[in-house]
Parts: sequence; structure tokens; C-alpha cells
Amino acid sequence: MLLELAEWMARHFTALHLFQYITFRAIMAALTALALSLLSGPALIRKLAALKAGQVVRKDGPQTHLAKAGTPTMGGVMILLAVAVSTLLWTDLHNRYVWLVLAVLVGFGAIGFYDDYKKLVLRDSRGLASRWKYFWQSVFGLAAALFLYYTAPHATGPAPVAETALYVPLFKQVVVPLGLFFVVIAYFMIVGFSNAVNLTDGLDGLAILPSVLVSVALGAFAYLAGNRVFSEYLGIPAIPGAGELAIVCGALAGAGLGFLWFNTYPAQVFMGDVGALAIGAVLATIAVIVRQEIVLIVMGGVFVLETVSVMLQVASFKLRGKRIFRMAPIHHHFELKGWPEPRVIVRFWIISVVLVLIGLATLKVR
Repeated sequence: MLLELAEWMARHFTALHLFQYITFRAIMAALTALALSLLSGPALIRKLAALKAGQVVRKDGPQTHLAKAGTPTMGGVMILLAVAVSTLLWTDLHNRYVWLVLAVLVGFGAIGFYDDYKKLVLRDSRGLASRWKYFWQSVFGLAAALFLYYTAPHATGPAPVAETALYVPLFKQVVVPLGLFFVVIAYFMIVGFSNAVNLTDGLDGLAILPSVLVSVALGAFAYLAGNRVFSEYLGIPAIPGAGELAIVCGALAGAGLGFLWFNTYPAQVFMGDVGALAIGAVLATIAVIVRQEIVLIVMGGVFVLETVSVMLQVASFKLRGKRIFRMAPIHHHFELKGWPEPRVIVRFWIISVVLVLIGLATLKVR
């Protein structure tokens, strides 16, 4: 929106040519989203408290969590609104990737919102039934995957390949054409990461800072993939138009930092499914677009670890009648071992920083 206005006014004010630079707009999108989150946060928290949309705490979990009961939840609305508004203001609205990511944001956010609203406001402990939640996640995830597959032009990587190929980090020449199997991978990435971030969102700030870090890194990948010169030099696929996603990533990072202001220990508000499901799906969609699914799995290793811990716990209990962890997801295991909540959070943050740096290092180690 602002880009078109700036281009029209640049005939009279040459300084407005600055809006043509993706880096400038990405920074401004981050600052805009940060400001929107900080400004809207207090009012949203008061509104959620008035609705009595408070956290429900499991009695079989860590006893320290009992004090969290009643803390306003559904704070992810703050993030979604800030990201959407900032994206609409600062991106090129003719870009198909931008609209796809916004659609994923709204779609998965709507699923989480309905689930949270039923549980917290309508007091329906069942919320949205798991089968229906997965069904709607599958609908939106499959729709996004099919859209990318059927609208994919050809990209230029180490060799001319379709944008539906799988790129393996560290190896310039290892490019696997996927064909229609691309839809399967994209679908599982989007739905899987949506649920992975949701599982991680169990402690104050535990999920949001890793999401911010991964978002910033994906923004760098998107910017470089959208620039033919940089992508050719680094040996990553050139994806025309992907550079605009750096602005979306900036908006998500800024909104996430604004939310962390209120979500840091001890939290004034929790994200809820409305935020976690949408953030995970958006990160995965961007990674699929810029052809960095494997790198996302590395950078989002904390989310992967949390998900795998739940899968192993369930499988072990069903097959052997025994649990591997004291409680899953794994962050609760460390709490029950006696780690204070802030220690678990900060150590998981440190792991995320290391994993994101490893992911960024793959840009040069090829």
C-alpha cells in the first residue's frame, strides 16, 4: 500500500525512492508491528480478562503452574493483527507469495481462535474436537501446497530446476526433483510446524522468541532467494518475488517481540492456539516457498524436539506401558526434574540461537 503511494509521490520527492528497497521496508515493517503490539497489548489484555478468557492449568502438571490459572489467553490475536496490518502497509500487494502467507496466517489463526474461544469463553472444555482441528489444518495446508505447486514458475539454482525441487544444504549439486510429491512435503511441513509451535507454547516466552529468531533467519533466506545475483553467488535457488517475504518475516519478528514484552516471565498474557498455530504455519509456508525445508527443521529444532518428545512418550506408553519422560512435551520433564521455569526457558532460547546460527551458516557452507 505504502509502496504504491511512495512510487507515485517519488516524482516530486526523490527521497521516497527509498521505499523500493526491501531491506528498508522490512525494517519499517518490524518497527510498525512492534509498535502495534506494544500499543494494543494492554487494551487486549484487559479485554481478555473481562471475558474471563483465562488459562486452564492441568493439575497433573508442575505445581508451579497452578498460579498461572486465569491468566488471559488468546494473546496471539495481538500478533496476528500486527503482522497483517504491517504486511499490508509495507509489502508489494501484487506479490502472490504475500497473499498466500496472509491467507495461511488468517486460516490457521481462525482455527486456533475458534478452539480457544470455545474452551475459554464458552467454557466448553472440549474446544474444537481434535479431528476437526486436524481436518481444517489439512484443508488450509493442502490448499497452500497445491497453490504453490500449480503456480510454480521455474527457478534458477545450481542448475535449472523447478521451484518444486528439494534442495539439500551443504551440497550445491544435490537437488531432488519432487514433482507432485512436493505437495505432500509442503502439506506436512505446514501442518506439522503449526502443531509443533503449539506444543512448544507451554512456558512463558518459550515459543515466541525461537519463532522470532527463525523468522529473522527466514527473512534473510527470502531476501537472498529473491535476488538473482546473491542467490547465484551463494548457490541457493532463485525464487522471483520471494524477497517480499523478508518484509513479512520482519513484521512477524516485530510483532513477536512486542508480544514477548507481555509474555515474558511471569506472563501477563498467553498466546493460545490462535497465535501458535498461525505462527508455525506461516514459518513453514515461507520455508517451503524459499525451498529451505531442511534448514527450517534445523533452525526450528526446539519445536521439532518438543514434538518428537510427545510422539515418543505416546508411543512408549501405548507399546510398553511406560513413559520415557516424566511429562511431555519435554519442557515439562525438566520442570518436574526441579529446573525453575526461567532456567528451562532461557536454556531453550540459547539452543534456538545456536540452531539458527547453524542454519544461517549453510548459506556459505555449500
